[in-house]
Amino acid sequence: MTAPIVVKVGGRALDEAASRGPLWHALASLAREHAGGLVVVHGGGSAVDAHLARLGMFTARAQGLRITPPEQMEEVAAVLAGRVNTLLVGLLLAGGANAVGLRLGDAHAARCAVHRPGGEDIGRVGTVVGGEGGVWRALLHAGCTPVLSSIGFDERGVALNINADDAAAAVARILLAHALVLLTDVPGIRGPDGQVVAECDAAEAESLIDAGVITGGMIPKARAAAAVAESTGVPTVIASWDAPEHLRNLAHGAPVGTRFTTPTRLSANTAD
Repeated sequence: MTAPIVVKVGGRALDEAASRGPLWHALASLAREHAGGLVVVHGGGSAVDAHLARLGMFTARAQGLRITPPEQMEEVAAVLAGRVNTLLVGLLLAGGANAVGLRLGDAHAARCAVHRPGGEDIGRVGTVVGGEGGVWRALLHAGCTPVLSSIGFDERGVALNINADDAAAAVARILLAHALVLLTDVPGIRGPDGQVVAECDAAEAESLIDAGVITGGMIPKARAAAAVAESTGVPTVIASWDAPEHLRNLAHGAPVGTRFTTPTRLSANTAD
């Protein structure tokens, strides 16, 4: 079976979800047209922030991760696996996809454990430590589109909050995805001539950063995409949710945004 495409959605695309019909239709078309199907992984941090604020709960972060005390975990799961996932499944169904809402850790598809970055206790924050993705593969084989909230479970079955970017990277790694697409508010990495760079790797990205071509908020995005490609071996694409019509090009092998690759993966693809 052809490998699926994994798409991570977050940020303004979710904050303004009801007004982004073309995006959901484009993803539904991608799910139908790509032979391996589509898996959608979503965040929802701003919705969680707003919900916790209404409850009078303080939100803090450490090393870019949301500190999730046990007393907040139930609320975080309610927003991500409930409100946001339900909204996104509905929008994708309306767009024509056979969307099915799941949590990342359902049916042991992804095995997770408590994450302690630098030994620091940041609560019910988790990381993916393995998994076979069996239920995702079964749904893809049945022509469905899994829509995954970034909620996992530890070995005791207690819920964990997983960073959505890390969750999407883990899904791509487990499924040996055709590509991982990180949707954001930019069309890709721009080169010295102002045009979007079609392909890039970690060394090239650092060179563009040193030259002052990649600046500001694009620096962490470029480094994150390069790191995901390096760690998973899966080509990783930075693309814009503001040009959803371009997403259908992925199904036909046409370039979209900036594609980060590794030499190993390039060699493997050439051998095919």
